[in-house]
Amino acid sequence: MKVFCGVDWAEDHHDVALVDDTGTLLARCRIGDDAEGLQHLLQVLADQGDDPDHLIPVAIETSRGLLVACLRATGRLVFPINPLAAARYRDRYSVARKKSDHGDAMVLANILRTDLAAHRPLPADSELGQAIAVLARAQQHAVWDRTQAGNKLRSHLRGYFPGLLSAVSHMREGLCTATARTVLAAAPTPADAARLTRTQLKSLLKKAVRRRDVDSAAEALREAFRREQMHQPPLVEEAMGRQALALLRQLEAACISCDELAEAVETSFRQHPDAAIITSFPGLGTLTGARILAEMGDDRTRFASAASLKAYAGSAPVTRASGKTRAVLARKVKNQRLAAVGYVWAFSALTKSPGARAHYDRRRATGERHTAAQRNLFNRMLGCLHHCLSDQVPFDEATAFANSPQTTQMPTAA
Repeated sequence: MKVFCGVDWAEDHHDVALVDDTGTLLARCRIGDDAEGLQHLLQVLADQGDDPDHLIPVAIETSRGLLVACLRATGRLVFPINPLAAARYRDRYSVARKKSDHGDAMVLANILRTDLAAHRPLPADSELGQAIAVLARAQQHAVWDRTQAGNKLRSHLRGYFPGLLSAVSHMREGLCTATARTVLAAAPTPADAARLTRTQLKSLLKKAVRRRDVDSAAEALREAFRREQMHQPPLVEEAMGRQALALLRQLEAACISCDELAEAVETSFRQHPDAAIITSFPGLGTLTGARILAEMGDDRTRFASAASLKAYAGSAPVTRASGKTRAVLARKVKNQRLAAVGYVWAFSALTKSPGARAHYDRRRATGERHTAAQRNLFNRMLGCLHHCLSDQVPFDEATAFANSPQTTQMPTAA
């Protein structure tokens, strides 16, 4: 007899239901979100025939959390079911649209009973691979927080201190640079900035760990701060300066978190056995390579073919056909993080791989827009990455673009 388990999870408790291959309810219980609750769940599974050779699969509406991690540690298959899919399945069992925690657990168990082959279990990624995923996603969140904090501060400065924005506009990261943050902390208002001497500016630049062109940079800042500009009333300007310092502290924390997490990601990624193969691809560095690995995982059985990986990343198109209507469209349902880093990867590869540039130019010549051509290049590179990881070989330009005419020299960056 086959047994299937469904877990309807909540913040402080979880409802569990076990059914057999005919849909008959075998057991039900409510467990706490703690070690005792986990032990209770494992005992219920054992009472229904769970053993190391025949582990009962579990369906749950999340892929994260301590309960999921502990269930994975037992070696059993854990199926994360999309809540929207579970809601559609619920309508199969009740036309009255009734809902309960126990009922949801029953629905999840029956999903495995009827459509197990249509759902994918959590991959068996290594511990290092899971750690890299945690760090890479946290670092990406830190980048988003830094961007948000920088935009808030920029918007605020535009209202009373546009001179600082123009003074740092030529810097690559603008307000996020250590120079801009150090100067603003020392002079949060235009009046304070105008009083800074060359010596003080040089000292601030050195404090920001700037070692090159200190004299010229200090002179440029001095000129920018003493240039005539519009002002708020003195008391209002001072108040806005205090608000700027509060926003600056948020930006400072986001920048520090971003840098520390990036260092942690790179350190962990270099220890992974797939790191050398991933970074052998043109356009992939340590940080972007770590993001690719974080979303792909290192379980080689997760994607049976390159086509499934491409669909997961959203680089492969999707066909919608009905009657006489047929359309090939960009895929909307995808791993958004993998798709985002793929865009960066493809863009960077254009200046580092003659074959990639030639492939992109051919797609553009057929009338494709930039985004579509770049997505197609990402699709091609993903296929190469799947092959290289499966065969444990590094990227080879001649092999990857063997059937494509390539440019004879590297293109220059625009």
